[in-house]
Parts: sequence; C-alpha cells; structure tokens
Amino acid sequence: MIWVDREVKKLKERNLTLEHVDDMKTPSGRIHVGALRGVVIHDLVYKVLLENNVKSSFTYVFQDFDPMDAIPSYLDYDKWEKYAGMRMCDVPSPVEGFKNFAQYYASEFKQVFESINCHPEIIWESDLILAGKMNEVIKEALNNADKIREIYKRISKAEKPADWYPFQVVCENCRKIGTTQVYKWDGEFVYYKCLPQMVAWAKGCEHEGKISPFNGNGKLHWKVDWPALWKVTGITIEGAGKDHMSSGGSFDVAKALCEEVFNYPPVYPLPYEWFIIGGKKMSSSKGVGTSAFEVSQILPADVLRFLIVRTPIGTAVDFNPNGDTIPNLFDDYDRCLNAYFDKLEEKIPDGKPGEVLEDFARIIELSQVKPLPKKRLFIPRFRTVVNLIKTQVDIPDFFEKQKGSPLTSEEKEMVDERITYAQIYLKDYALAEEKIEFIEKIPEDFTPTENQKKFMQNLTDNLENRKPETRDDIQQVVFETLKQNNFQPKEVFSVFYKLLIGRDAGPKAADLILNFGLDKVIKRLREAENKKSDDSRTSKNKSLFSNLIDKKIFSINPNFAEKFPSVIIGIAIIKNVNISKNNPELEKEIKKFIDSQSSLTNDIISSYPEIQSYRRIYKETGIDWHSRRPSPEALLRRIAQKKGLYQINTCVDAYNLVVMKNRVSSGAFDLDKIIFPTELRFAKTGEEILLLGDKEPTQYKKGEAAYFDQQGGYNIDFNYRDAQRTAVTENTKNLLVNIDGVYGIDRSYVEKNLKETIEIIQKYCGGKVEMAGIVTAI
Repeated sequence: MIWVDREVKKLKERNLTLEHVDDMKTPSGRIHVGALRGVVIHDLVYKVLLENNVKSSFTYVFQDFDPMDAIPSYLDYDKWEKYAGMRMCDVPSPVEGFKNFAQYYASEFKQVFESINCHPEIIWESDLILAGKMNEVIKEALNNADKIREIYKRISKAEKPADWYPFQVVCENCRKIGTTQVYKWDGEFVYYKCLPQMVAWAKGCEHEGKISPFNGNGKLHWKVDWPALWKVTGITIEGAGKDHMSSGGSFDVAKALCEEVFNYPPVYPLPYEWFIIGGKKMSSSKGVGTSAFEVSQILPADVLRFLIVRTPIGTAVDFNPNGDTIPNLFDDYDRCLNAYFDKLEEKIPDGKPGEVLEDFARIIELSQVKPLPKKRLFIPRFRTVVNLIKTQVDIPDFFEKQKGSPLTSEEKEMVDERITYAQIYLKDYALAEEKIEFIEKIPEDFTPTENQKKFMQNLTDNLENRKPETRDDIQQVVFETLKQNNFQPKEVFSVFYKLLIGRDAGPKAADLILNFGLDKVIKRLREAENKKSDDSRTSKNKSLFSNLIDKKIFSINPNFAEKFPSVIIGIAIIKNVNISKNNPELEKEIKKFIDSQSSLTNDIISSYPEIQSYRRIYKETGIDWHSRRPSPEALLRRIAQKKGLYQINTCVDAYNLVVMKNRVSSGAFDLDKIIFPTELRFAKTGEEILLLGDKEPTQYKKGEAAYFDQQGGYNIDFNYRDAQRTAVTENTKNLLVNIDGVYGIDRSYVEKNLKETIEIIQKYCGGKVEMAGIVTAI
C-alpha cells in the first residue's frame, strides 16, 4: 500500500459529507517545478477519495491579490521596478493576450499541471475579494487583532506592536498594497499609512488615509489569509511544504486561528518534502531552479507525473536532469509498468515480493495521463534508444528485431516518443562521460575478483558456442550463465560493463551486446582473459609490502581468522604528522571527485564488489548493513544523495577520499592513545565503546568484528565508526592506520589502498612512515 492509500484510509474514517481538497500558489513569476509536487499530491488524494466513494472536490487557488515582492531575474528590472508592491492582478502581463501578470504565469503553470492529468477547479483570490466573499473573515480578523497578536507570539514567537493589524490596504494614491500598514480599526474603517521604508523591495508614497477594508480595498496578511480562505471556500484538506508544517510554523498559526478566531475546523494537513533541483530549493520570483514548464519539456507527461507519484511525501524529490538521472527514471518507470502488466495478467506472486509489485503497479495506475494499455506492451528501453541514436541505426527496426515480431501501433508510438526525448537528453543533459561508447582498450585498473573472472569466462564460452542472434536469445544465454554458478548479478555485471564501456553500470547486457556486435564483445572478453593471465604471471609474488608478523603491534585473533580466512589487513605507523583543520588543495581534490560522480546512484553503489564484500561480512557477524552502512558505502551514498561530506581535518578528509575512490574501508587512529598490542577479533558480551559524537557508550554485540587494544575497542564493525579516545584531531602527532580487506578485496587491492592512503596523508599532513605491512588471516 503506497502513502496516498494509507492517507485516504484515515480520511474515509472521518465520514465527512464532503472532502474539499485544495492547493494554493502565488503566481509571482515562472512557477517552479516544486509547486507541481503540491498539485499532484492533492490530485492523488482527491482521485483516491473518489475511488473510495467519498464525495470530494478539488480546487486550486491562485493568490493573485498578493503584492509583487520581487522582480523575476528574467525580466528587465528597470522596466518592471515601478510595479513592485502592487497587486499582481494590477500588474500588466509581460506577454500580450493575458489580463495581467498573475494570469500569464498562472496560465503557464495550469497548462503544465493539466498536461499531467491534474484538473482542479481554478479559484482566483481576487474574484473572492472583489465580490465581497472575504468580507466576513476580514471583519473577524480585524475584530480579533489582539487575539491574533497573542497567537503569533505564543505559536511562532513573533511579537507584534499593539497597533498592528493583520490587514494590508491598497493605497488610494499609489495603488500599492505591499507598502501599507494599518494601525487602527474602528469597526467601519481601517486607518493606514503607505510607508517608504516598510519593505526593501518597494517604496511607499507616504500617503495616509482611512478606508473600508471590504470589497477589494485590501487583503489579510498571508498567515491569516490562509485559514480565512479555508473557511470561505470550505476546504477540509490541504498540504504544504515542510517549512510551513514545522513546529511553530505557518500551519500551526493557521490551525490556532481556525480554532480561536474563525471558528472553523482546521484542515487535514498533508506535510510534504520539497522538490529540489540538484540539492537546492527553488523560488518562482528569484528564478532559482527549473520551472515546471521547463521540466515538462524534457520528460513525457506520464513519466513526469510518475516522478512525483512514486516518491513518498516525506521524502524529498531531488531531480537533477543532468547525467544519468533521466535514463534511471525511465528504467524505474519501465519496472513499474511491467509490474502493472503482471497485475493485468494475474502474475503477481504472494508474500512480500508480491506486495512490492502491487505497489509498483499502483504507482503506474496513479501516474496515468492517458488511458493505460489493456494488455502487455513491448517496452523500448530509453537508455538503449539514447545509445542507438549515437550509432545512427534504424531504431524501430532494432526494436522489432529485439521483440522478434512487428511493433504494434502503441509500441511504435512509444518508440517515437522516446526518440524525441532521448534527442533532448543527448543535446542538453547527457554529460560526455555518460555517453556510452565502446572503450578502445581495457582499463588499467581492471582487477576482477575470482568470481568475476569465472563469470566472464563462462559467458564468453556460452556466447561463442551458442552464437545467439536475437535480444531474447542473448538474454537467455546471460541468464543461464548467471544460474550456472549462482552468480550475483550486481557483483559480476560491474566488471562486464567496466570492460566494454569503462563504467560500473549500463544498459541491459543483451542490449549492449546487440548494439556493439556479438563478435566484438567476445573478442574483448577474450582479451581481458588473456590480459589477466599475463598480468598474473608477471606480477606473481610481487608485493608492495611485506608481511607483518609482529604480535606486539597487531594480529588477527585465531578464532576470527578461522571463520574469515580471506581477511587481509594493511597496517602502517606514520609519525610526526602536522594535521590542520582544512587545506584548499585537498578541498579542490575532493570537489573534483564529487563532481566526477554526478551520475552515482544507490544502485550503482550496491553493485560494487567491494561494497558487496563488506555487506557480506556484516551479515555474517549479525549486523544489519541497512542500518549500519560500511564506511565506503556511507560516504558514497552521501554523494549520491547530494548531502555533501562532513569536513573533519586534513588527515581524516584525505584518507576518506581514498576510501571513496577505491571503495575500501580504512581508519586512522591517534597512535599515542593506543595501548599495544592490538588485535582484530570478535567482540564479547558486555564490552562497550564510546563512539565519536556520542554521549553514552554503545554495547558491542557479541560476535561483531572490531579492532581492540589493551584498553578496549577503538572502532566498531570494520571501521564503521571509531572511538572518541583514539580519534585523530589537529593535536594528533602520530598515526596508526589500518586497511580492511575481505572476500573480493584481495591482497593486491589492500596494498594499493595502503600505499595511496599513506601517500595522501603525507601529501597533506607530512610525517614519516615508521613501518607498513600486511597481516593475513592464513
């Protein structure tokens, strides 16, 4: 069950005679795509209420009586400055054919949300005010100004002067509403001043006067106007972004005003996270971000609606059209569309997997813009269309061969639509490094695990022996190869993509083979096999570091070594380091790496064999890796989710960069706080550790993997988190470094990471290596 079904289940229990769903927006310029999320959320609630036989209505209020409080960056400031402070319904349209400024920008937004199947009844606030429909609530607010001032102070800690009234007059002289201040109400007239310095964005004319507050002569301040509109229009459900819904925010004020001033039941709230572009919230009037109209031009209507529908309202939608975001979005859409077809064909299994597929199918049903197909369609993968455009092949012909039969009219329509949007994507949003091409030579850092080598060899043999011609036949060979040795797709496919396109992920394997040609792919796989054999002969017995056999420094406990014989640990001691808070060159190096990961997703991170290795040992030591992410995964997920990285100091930030680049866990500790000897072992019942950032100790779980000295544990779960007592600070002068290898992270990779970690620490912190070596479990 997805979020909207859960909300409607609760709403249905209210048993109201009518549920009135509403959303609102001030059309202060090109309306940003973030506002589109609100429209879709309210549209979903309205439609699911109707599905559940709850009598409902859906409106959208354009608050066109608000003042122009900023000149949009795309308009000529000198030309439009004179309108600042005026009602937007009084400001002329920037384009001929529209009644005013507000109607022009509102109509553009309306066109977008109607294109994605949202059709609320439109209400213009100016019509309500000018027709006198707000008169009663205006009077109630003015009569209760003292109570409203008290509510502001109690709820939002905003103290208003005794002569403040929640109303703004349209100045009779300059026609501005944003510069007036009401200071008296006598029951018939409001008394006001038009102040030159009241706001930074408009200048008042200094006129003073008195006027009736009714029939269009002014409006309530927006925090009071919001609940007043609920009452006047009979709204029962309305959501808003998290800024309005936070404790002490505008919704809390509006709720109190409903209960204590307007005598109207507060609406059912739908708090939702922002829709942001590349990690930034947007503003219509400031021109920050991407407008709803612009986004509607780069995605098909059903995919744009799907982008919003699929995301729970408590989760931010962070949409960056650059890089791999759009192809990934189409893949997600296709996955849900296939679940919808499974539902049509009654193929949804029982249990948890079936529940997930039911949710996927439900998302497609609610993403509907035009009637959904009545039977399964062949779906042309968007990512493949992108690649085919570059190779200039006959795209419909390619997909007919892939399908194995002629395309239906609906399928041809989908192919044509995806060609159109793939051309837009390639022209404006696909980064050079993300345009998939067959790489000329095998990457230098090509280091497959034994499992990956076995998969490649089996796949090459199967392709060579079977010579499949169609996509389905190729896919069948790939599937059978996976089944041969129970290969895990995420682990083995990363090396396949690395060999062909130099990336860790890409199109479906069958599409890639079909696109590049079977013989070409087989030749590359054989080259890799031969190269690895040559490399293994030339590099045999060649190690960067010697074995460290000194139990006075470090050892692996025999019980731990017996259970995990693949464990390999790199150890180094670096003395006389000079650690500082930050370093501009290091910051540039980190930024360069982050920028190079613009297309990184959680799925890609999960596919890395190094991450798979750490997850495996976590699982085998009783740790849920969903709640405790291995350190390389945790760092990379922050990048993928555009959360930014914590800046600690030049030592920690430097080695973390190596951790992220190579996906191998490592740690550095204050050597002078370590009491030797140290040991990697299983934690025992009752042992505890005071972790960095915590106030209370954490109890180890029996059987966790951790490093211990003679005082206790100094980290937890293979460098997941470290202890406070051994933390590296700007006062640290000597370091103990370790590198964690297990399963697919073999000696060569541990040595590579130990070398790079030492080098980057010395580059930014100086110091001299006193010792470095490798400790193996066997």
